[in-house]
Amino acid sequence: MIQQKCFWHGWKYDYALHRDKSCSLLSPDFSSLGNYLDSLFSKCPDDYFQKGPRGSKLKFPMHNLDIRRHNDHEISLLCSYGLDINAERFKSEHMKVQMFMLENDKKTVAMEIPVWLMPDETKEYSKILNDNFPLTGHIDLLRIENNKIWIWDYKPNAQNEKYASTQTYFYALMLSKRTGIPIENFMCGWFDTANAFVFKPKAKSLSEF
Repeated sequence: MIQQKCFWHGWKYDYALHRDKSCSLLSPDFSSLGNYLDSLFSKCPDDYFQKGPRGSKLKFPMHNLDIRRHNDHEISLLCSYGLDINAERFKSEHMKVQMFMLENDKKTVAMEIPVWLMPDETKEYSKILNDNFPLTGHIDLLRIENNKIWIWDYKPNAQNEKYASTQTYFYALMLSKRTGIPIENFMCGWFDTANAFVFKPKAKSLSEF
């Protein structure tokens, strides 16, 4: 069963959770992630998303990330299927891809997941973001694979993205803080129909900024 809720966070975001896959894929180690995904339907702090920095707008590079490019990743094939099969169903390319994966991909548990980071949750916050308001964002797709939590962002021209690694790194950091799951349990990536770029986020990446 898919449960959905529309958030107006400066734009329309259609958060959706596949409850059956969430229950089957989330191990006991990730129970706090399941609790967090459930809580968003009733306890999302909408005011955080009305001002302050956004993860999708971060325009600085992250250093010392081992980013690997794949031109045969399964997520690119799923992306192609979504754009084709949902061509008439949705106007937005993001929705075509996201809903296809949520409905058909065995590893995708949620889409457009709201996340946030408070200024006091990392000592580098003021230095890096130069802001006193929470950092916020919406994760395009959340997958569970090989006991790792995968943060994925759909980018129609993935190979030309300069700051997608920064965006997805901070998404992982935000979700780590919200759930209490160490960031070492996450993987990050962005993709289109031809390429996928992946890396493993590390806590020390911020201290090396």
